[in-house]
Amino acid sequence: MTIHINDDHLVFHLQTDHTSYIFRIMENGEAGQIYYGRQIHVQPNYQNLITREWRNDNPSLSEADPHFQPGALKAEYSGLGKGDFRLPAFQVTQENGSRITELKYDHYQLLAGKQRLVNLPSTFDDTNDDAQTLIVYFKDQITGLLLELIYTLFPHQDVIVRSTKFTNPTPEKLFLNRALSAQLDLPDANYDFIQFSGTWARERHLYRNHLRPGVQSIGSLRTSSSHQQNPFVMLARPDTTDQQGDVLGFNLIYSGNFLDSVEVDQYATSRVLIGINPDEFGWNLPAKASFQTPEAVFSYTNAGMNQLSQQMAAFYQQHLVNPRFAHEDRPILINNWEATYFNFNESKLMTIVNQAHQLGIEMFVLDDGWFGHRDDDTTSLGDWFVDRKKFPDGIEHFSQQVHDLGMKFGLWFEPEMISIDSELYQKHPEWMIRAPKATPSPGRHQFVLDMTRPAVIDYLYNLMSHMIESAHLDYIKWDMNRHITEMFSSALDRSQQLELPHRYILGVYQLYDRLTNAYPDVLFESCASGGGRFDLGMMYYAPQAWTSDDTDAVERLLIQFGTSYGYPQTMMGAHVSAVPNDQTGRITSLKTRGDVAFFGDFGYELDITKLTDAERDQIKAQVAFYKQYRRLFQFETFYRIDSPFTGDGNVISWQVVSADQKQAIAARYQILNHVNVPYTRFYFKGLLPDQQYRVNDDTEIYYGDELMHAGYFVPTILPDGNSSKDFHSQLFVVKAVE
Repeated sequence: MTIHINDDHLVFHLQTDHTSYIFRIMENGEAGQIYYGRQIHVQPNYQNLITREWRNDNPSLSEADPHFQPGALKAEYSGLGKGDFRLPAFQVTQENGSRITELKYDHYQLLAGKQRLVNLPSTFDDTNDDAQTLIVYFKDQITGLLLELIYTLFPHQDVIVRSTKFTNPTPEKLFLNRALSAQLDLPDANYDFIQFSGTWARERHLYRNHLRPGVQSIGSLRTSSSHQQNPFVMLARPDTTDQQGDVLGFNLIYSGNFLDSVEVDQYATSRVLIGINPDEFGWNLPAKASFQTPEAVFSYTNAGMNQLSQQMAAFYQQHLVNPRFAHEDRPILINNWEATYFNFNESKLMTIVNQAHQLGIEMFVLDDGWFGHRDDDTTSLGDWFVDRKKFPDGIEHFSQQVHDLGMKFGLWFEPEMISIDSELYQKHPEWMIRAPKATPSPGRHQFVLDMTRPAVIDYLYNLMSHMIESAHLDYIKWDMNRHITEMFSSALDRSQQLELPHRYILGVYQLYDRLTNAYPDVLFESCASGGGRFDLGMMYYAPQAWTSDDTDAVERLLIQFGTSYGYPQTMMGAHVSAVPNDQTGRITSLKTRGDVAFFGDFGYELDITKLTDAERDQIKAQVAFYKQYRRLFQFETFYRIDSPFTGDGNVISWQVVSADQKQAIAARYQILNHVNVPYTRFYFKGLLPDQQYRVNDDTEIYYGDELMHAGYFVPTILPDGNSSKDFHSQLFVVKAVE
């Protein structure tokens, strides 16, 4: 049993393989948090951990027990208005305008396994991996509102998934002002808040700051998880590193407006809130209606941030990602965008396809420009039918030629967008999101379709399904290149306008759900101007995402390193592009570009028809090398070693290790060269101490403990007698000696 319940004291102890999460029902009928951290013994009660002292600056709930002061307690899911003045997890407005609730415990339900949520991406337990679900029911004594706190334990990955459901069983109309997915009150504030922030082409850089009194938070109001912030955050003790120490990780299975908040109160209690951003949110709860929040993912370890990332990666692979693709090798692809942009025809593309086939590349992806009259970025979004000027015999003919070579074929869509210059806009201008009388704010010459309309979902599904079937698509790159402005839907009434951001995301999920169910063998990759919607909601439908539009090898080191804290390498699209790089103008070697891109879903974004023979030979060797070690690169255990976010950041390194620890590949990247440097050693991770290994087929044999603790000598003088250069990379292939 992983969930232990003491019915006498109403104490709930949720126990994974290595952690304990404990809460109870307090005297007032609400839920109180007791402990979350390293596993402790199950006891009938934890009086030591719930001892209270009277504070003269907080009101009490009763004269009989002055020590019961909500503002000084650790709660499990808080409202506002009864003496707890910290930010609440929820707030409900009644028809009379009152926003006061009094939740009382009603009963609980314990279930085996984990079922998917309806209409939202969610975790599951299809493989009977010992998951258990606890639902604790509360009833508001004022309104009759029913509240469900939902917990699922995934014991072997040390993960707890939480969500909340509101139901209105009364004839009164209620309105949700805020409805967070989860709350966690921690007993102290000695943590560093670690976030992953940036902007377009500079996503998910690590920022680490010690908690201070007051509220510190990240979030998005862009109707996407955004380039600027990512829903994954960590709380780590100040001495915690990748290799050791206590750390908690939090993520949200959602792709829209979100909030990750930590509030430190006057007693140094830290309140964590995770869920839909309360700004630009509201939800009507008429009689008999329910509202389900997205799921929040919690995980803890005392073994450092590498361990946290590894257990969450294992969890996503088994309990979040589409099982059809969770363990399947991702194909090596080439995308034509940087080779042709909009200027292509079938003949030009086939030249690229034929040369890609000769190099061993496995899939060709046709990017923007194949539809409508899309010769530039000002037209045709929404007109998802083939441009016969570019494909006189239809895209089916082109696709067949690709498939005849034994390659897979993929196609780019941006289904959520509309161009003013399009047949779709001429027929349905009302389908565009825009506010009455407000001047529209174009972004990238395009606007956003109202995904709350069933007719829009049907229209997109019909056109996309036709293309999937006629072109026999193996892959779809689903892009989203602008955020919503002038947020208003003429399909919703006045009282529903605050529902639009969430309803929009539900519409996106509905289209994804219909397509992935109808075409289970099509691999979807999400994209949002690169990494603007790199979140678990997307990963549920599209198990990989374009990590960033910035393909410069040096910039990608920081982006991929930061991304790796919250997401495994199999979720990261990582490609080799041309130099000088489009985003930075930087020139890096083909070797360095390949050595960076290997640690993800590998591919190319360049014009291979313009390469030299030597460059083609090098790409052919890269493709063969990646195929040989693809499982290791995509699915095996990832370790961060030297961080670009600490020290001078000049050396960055990471490593992947096979499950049996018999094989590993490590990479060391040096940004700038320095003259006459000290001797350098590389310290491997995750090897078997008593196992013998070879490195890069050296004649010398090393024990695992030597490679991990004494290190491996790294020469700075290259075989040609020259020093290593700027933007230099080295790979170390480690194999067990049997």
